[in-house]
Amino acid sequence: MTSCHTGKGAKGDDKGDTVALRHSQLLTIVKHADYTEVSVANPWDKGNTLHRYALVPKGKKQKAIHGCTTVRVPLQHSVVFTTVHCALLAELGALDAIAGVCDKQYIKTEAVKARCSDGTIADCGSAFTPDMEKIVGVGADALLLSPFENSGGYGKLESLSIPIIECAEYMEKSALGRAEWIKFFALLYGKEETADSIFNVVETNYNEIKTKASWSKEKSRWKNSEGTPRRPLVMIDKPTGGVWYVAGGQSTIARLIRDAGGMYLYAADEHSGSVALSVEAGVDRCHNADVWIYRYNGSGDRLTANDLTNLFQAYRQHNVWGCDVSSSLFYELTPFHPDLLLREFYNIFYDEGEGEGYDNAGGKAKGQENDKGNGNAEINGNAERQGNNKNNGKAEVDGKNKGGRKSETDINSKKMFFFS
Repeated sequence: MTSCHTGKGAKGDDKGDTVALRHSQLLTIVKHADYTEVSVANPWDKGNTLHRYALVPKGKKQKAIHGCTTVRVPLQHSVVFTTVHCALLAELGALDAIAGVCDKQYIKTEAVKARCSDGTIADCGSAFTPDMEKIVGVGADALLLSPFENSGGYGKLESLSIPIIECAEYMEKSALGRAEWIKFFALLYGKEETADSIFNVVETNYNEIKTKASWSKEKSRWKNSEGTPRRPLVMIDKPTGGVWYVAGGQSTIARLIRDAGGMYLYAADEHSGSVALSVEAGVDRCHNADVWIYRYNGSGDRLTANDLTNLFQAYRQHNVWGCDVSSSLFYELTPFHPDLLLREFYNIFYDEGEGEGYDNAGGKAKGQENDKGNGNAEINGNAERQGNNKNNGKAEVDGKNKGGRKSETDINSKKMFFFS
């Protein structure tokens, strides 16, 4: 392990000022007089560092700092490999800094799609086989991508001498810890004030919903054998190709279920990422779940009544809730707005959601017959999110919230943006 500096100390000392982060366990940010040091802990190798960065303002002379990747900020020509970070930059008001993207076919953020269509943002190919010439051609000043355990590095990308920003926030153990990474991205793009405002609203909403869930057990319709109210047993997702991938017990999704007042059936698992199970193991563990929450990719991927699904109590009792990730902004919105997902989980667990669960006979989610993209929220340059609900109601994500005003996302709302 090497450090950009000799240490961290109190204000006024040349060791820099450590930024207080309330939730992230992987980030350390230290502001020095001439640069900001950002350290990312290795989530797969406890006690070691994944990457260190020295963020140096453009135009300021600064020698290379030992152990750090120097990044000149604010970034102006990024190539972004992931849809979630495209959406985040749009919300931060940093669209102009996106020079290229990978896997553009998966991008749902309209402002980014429009720029891809008119050529303002270059198509740099697949994230697994990026177009090196395009990346060089757009004058990329940074590459934003997600690291994976035992990936073996980034191949030819490492030879380009372009800073690689390893976006490991998905490995945080709490949803707010993941969302707090917005502060790192804000440093990269000169959007600190906007990011602080957005995060403060998300954090406030999240904690209010969590508090509400903590006492909702008393009115729960779920009962133990003695008739005492209890929290619902929750299972997630579904088998794919004979393998059932579930979120580890230390993952952000597991924490969200707990904070929403549910009992995740794999809460005791020690993994932060996903865990591969056999279908048989999934049935054995989850057959008596009260609630089944899952994601699917288009109408052809929905759960239907069959010998497998009928083994699960949640399915037989119509307590199944699905999110179509092909038409919603689930992956774009929820990482940095976990309060939205927490609210939906709470509504599902305690019967406060507008949806009516899964209709086994019809093969559709009740209330979704006329829906053309349930939960199809949108983030644009003004950071306005709009759900396809009965009132076509709007819920702002406060991308321009510089006055610290309360988010218009009502934590008591029963509207469902993602699940039905």
